[in-house]
Amino acid sequence: MPATITIDDLRRYAVARTLFAPTTLARAIQKLGFVQADPIRAPARAQDLTLRHRVKGYVAGDLERRYARLPIEEDCLVNYGFLPREHLALMHPRVAAHPWKPTTKRQANEVLAFVRERGQVHPREVDEHFAHGRVTNYWGGSSSASTKLLDGMHYRGLLRVARRENGTRIYEVAAHPQGDESPAGRTLRAAALIELIVRKYAPLPAASLTYLTRLLGYGAPHLKTQTQTAMRLAREHLASLQLDGTTWYWPADENPRSARHAPDNEVRLLAPFDPIVWDRRRFELLWGWTYKFEAYTPAAQRRLGYYALPLLWGERVVGWGTLAVADAQLSHTLGFAAKPPRDAGFRRELEAELARMRSFLRLEG
Repeated sequence: MPATITIDDLRRYAVARTLFAPTTLARAIQKLGFVQADPIRAPARAQDLTLRHRVKGYVAGDLERRYARLPIEEDCLVNYGFLPREHLALMHPRVAAHPWKPTTKRQANEVLAFVRERGQVHPREVDEHFAHGRVTNYWGGSSSASTKLLDGMHYRGLLRVARRENGTRIYEVAAHPQGDESPAGRTLRAAALIELIVRKYAPLPAASLTYLTRLLGYGAPHLKTQTQTAMRLAREHLASLQLDGTTWYWPADENPRSARHAPDNEVRLLAPFDPIVWDRRRFELLWGWTYKFEAYTPAAQRRLGYYALPLLWGERVVGWGTLAVADAQLSHTLGFAAKPPRDAGFRRELEAELARMRSFLRLEG
C-alpha cells in the first residue's frame, strides 16, 4: 500500500465506508455485520439511531416491529445486538465460561420443555409457572431469577428471541446449525469472526484490533484458544500502514484513498455506539479530541451530558448534541470540541438533520 496514505485519508475512509447509501433494513444489517443494542432512549435506542442513517425511511422502532420477519438474530458478538443469522454458526454451540450448577441445569431443562410446549413465552409466564424467586442483578439491584435463567439459556443457544413485546424479549426454542468443532474448523471460525469485526470497524489501530479480538471472548468464549492463532493469520491477510507511530489495519480488498471514500457535507447526529465513533481510541486519533459516553457517570462529573450524540459534519466529528422530547417537541443543545462552526452551510445542514430527527421520531405534527 503506498506510503502516501495520510490521516486525512483514513478519516474520510472511516466515515464514508460505513455511511453507505441508505438501503433496506435487512441489507443495512448485512452490510454493517452487527448493530449494537442499548435500552436507553434519549431520544431513541442506540440501534434505531444507528440504523436511521443507513435505512430508507427508517423510523424509531422499525427494527423491533420488523424483527420477526427478517433473517436476523438478537445475540452476542463483541457486545449485545443484532446480526445476520448466518453469523451465529460461527459462535454456536457456545460454551459459557462459567458452567451451570446442577440445580440451574435442571431448572433450564424444565424451562426448555415448558417453552417447547408453549411455542413462545414471555418471561412473566415462566416466572409465574416456576416461581424461581429473585436474584441480585449486575447493577446490585433485585431482578427475577427466571429472567436471569432465560438470559443464560439464550446465551448458550438453547433459546432465541422470537420477537419483542413492548421491549420485552419473547423466547422460543433455538435450532442452531452445528459448527465444525475440529481444531482447524474452530480456527477458521475464529478467523471469520475477526474478519467480521475488522469489516465493521476498519480502519483499526493495532491496539484496537487486539482489544476487539479479546472482546470476542464474549460472543465465542469457547474459541479463545483458536483466536490467538486466527489473529496472527488475520494480520497476514489484512492491509496495514504505520503512521505517526500507530499501525492501522483494514481489509486488503479496500483502498483508503479510493475516490468513493469522499464523504458528503451533511450534518449527522450519531449514536454513541455508531461504528464511526464506537472505538474511542480510534476516535481520538482521527478527530483529535476525547468523546465519552456519560450515561453511567454521576451527573456532577459529566462534561458532555447524559446521552451526548457525536455531531458529524462531512468527514469531521466537530462536537456533540443532546436531544429531548417534551409535549411532542424536539429540543436540542450543542457542544463543540473547538470553536462552533460559523459556516452558513453548517447551520443549514444542522436544521436539515434536526428535521430528519423529528421525522424519525414521528414528531412532524
